[in-house]
Order: sequence, then C-alpha cells, then structure tokens
Amino acid sequence: MEKDVPKGTENQGWSIAREALLAGGMIGLLILGLWFHTGTLPPLVVVESDSMIHEVDGEIGSIDAGDLILVHNLEIEHVVTYAEATQPGNQHFADEMHGMGGDVIIFQKNGLESTPIIHRAILRAIPHDTRSPLNRDTGECPDDASWDPESVDIDGEVGTCVLTWDVPGTTLEDVETISWIFDGNNTGFYDCQRNSVYNHGEVISDYLQIVDWDPKHSGIITLGDNNHCSVDQGSDVTPGAGGLPTQDENGRFTYGIDAVRGEWLVGIAGGEIPWLGTVKLALSSGGPGTDYVPSSAWVGLISSIVILLASPFILEPIIGIILASSPEIKEALREEKTSLIAEGLLEQE
Repeated sequence: MEKDVPKGTENQGWSIAREALLAGGMIGLLILGLWFHTGTLPPLVVVESDSMIHEVDGEIGSIDAGDLILVHNLEIEHVVTYAEATQPGNQHFADEMHGMGGDVIIFQKNGLESTPIIHRAILRAIPHDTRSPLNRDTGECPDDASWDPESVDIDGEVGTCVLTWDVPGTTLEDVETISWIFDGNNTGFYDCQRNSVYNHGEVISDYLQIVDWDPKHSGIITLGDNNHCSVDQGSDVTPGAGGLPTQDENGRFTYGIDAVRGEWLVGIAGGEIPWLGTVKLALSSGGPGTDYVPSSAWVGLISSIVILLASPFILEPIIGIILASSPEIKEALREEKTSLIAEGLLEQE
C-alpha cells in the first residue's frame, strides 16, 4: 500500500527546486551578459600573484591577488602601451588602467598552454622596412632580416621579413634595434623602485631602460607593476631583468619570453571586482593558493558576505514600513476592509 506524501512536503520540495532554478538562471544570465559585454568566455579571470600590486595591503583600483578581472576580447592593435599613454601629444596620452598609464593585458607565455599572465603593456615594436621571405612556408628570410609570422608583407600575404622597426609612443622610427629610456623627458618616468634586494645584476637605475633590443617579430614588451623593471622579456631587453620563466618539454627552465604576439593575446583587462576571486584561490588545490592575497582582501570578502546575508533581514522591515505608508497600500487596505464589511452584511441577511 502506497503512502500518501503530505501536501506540505510536496510544496516545500517544489519551493526548494524553484529557488534553485531561479538562482541558476540568474547566474546563467549574469555569465551570458558578461560574455556579450566582453566577447570572451570565461569573461573573468582570477589574479593569483602579487606581480601587479601597488600597495602591500591591497588597493581598490589596482590589481591584487584575489581580484576578479573582466577580460575584453580586443585585437592587439587596440592595446595602448605605457609609452603611448605617457607621451605628450599622443592620441592616447593620459589613458590609464588599473593605476598606471597604458593597458593591462592577459596573454599566454610564448603561446604555451599554461596559466595566463596579466601584466602591463609597456612598449610595442611594429615593422617599418620589410622584405618578402625567400620561403614563406619555412619563414626563411634574406640576411639580417627577422621572420615575422603575423605582419602583412608588401605582396599582401601574412608573414614578412623585417629589417627595421617603428615604436609608437616614442620618436623611434626605422631603427634596427630599440633603445629607449623612461626618464620622464619624452615619455613618463617609470619608477623602478629598486633597492638592494631588487638590484638586478647591479644595474642600478631609477627608471626603466630598453637597451639594444632586437624584437625579432612585432610584439609588445610587458611588465608587472610590482616587478621593479624586470620586464617579462628578460635581459635581452633590459639589462639585469630576470624575465618570466618557461619550461621546455624536458623540464628545463629558461628565463625571458618573446615579445607578446597577437595570437598569444587572451584579452585586455577591464573592470575589477575586488576580493571575490579569493574564494576560488582558497578552494584551489594547485598554484600559489591564497599566499599572495592581501589581508585587506579577506576583510573585504568577509564584510561583503556578512552584508549580503544580513541585507534581507535589514531591508525587509524597512521596505515594509515604506510600503505601509504609501497611499496605494492605504487605499488597498481601505478597499479590503470595505469588502469585508460588505461580505459580513450579506451574510447577516
């Protein structure tokens, strides 16, 4: 004999299922909206390290570990470099993102499948004098020319051999190698904030220097705001720079990556949602976890959760008071009382 399920239990089960469906639908709509807004999926990345911090204790507006960052799907030509953003008279002069001039980009090191890097675009090299390749399939170039697989050749085909370079945001044009100093004269003063710990091969300088850099191919020099002028591309660009590490198939590490190419670009960093990514880092089994999360992020996260949970209990009585005092509610209550009185009179008859 089957037992009847109490009616209240059925209603309670449906109520829970409905709330779960509503919550899932809201999350789905949020992700869909962010996807349309940014053009990338997933539209957010979690910052894991302290390479972009401006203050040890964290700061809203700059990028700290535990922050969620929107990733906008834009081509590399739209990236604004620090050089362009700090050159007086440049169309991008004074463009800032996350506390400094120029865009912050998300990219794969040398195009490798690994955790993406989120660092600032500093300086860009683009081809000036080019030659058609001797063999486009193998990237064979004439003597003294560098194979660039992404730039368009004079014959209209993708892939060309580069002899000289231009550098937007500087006065450099048609140069074989690139040297530039960010000392505050022609572009902004990039403070290296060096001390005895961040001596970088005893190359002491208060500002960032690019010295005799041969780009090999078009691309962007990148640097973490907290990395004391140790550019990701290493000592071939800036004397004493450590460079980002990469691991080959044999497990050996090399330091210093190539200039960031368009096909390696994941996106451009947009708005910041502080603290919320700390939850993911805390639950992650790999990577640095929450090692680099500033103390302020924990305070902000816990405060946000408390406010979110307490909001219904605080807002409900306030909303009730506001609604009770509104003319519409008073009229509705008056009509309800009138209707009840009328029903009582009819029953008496």
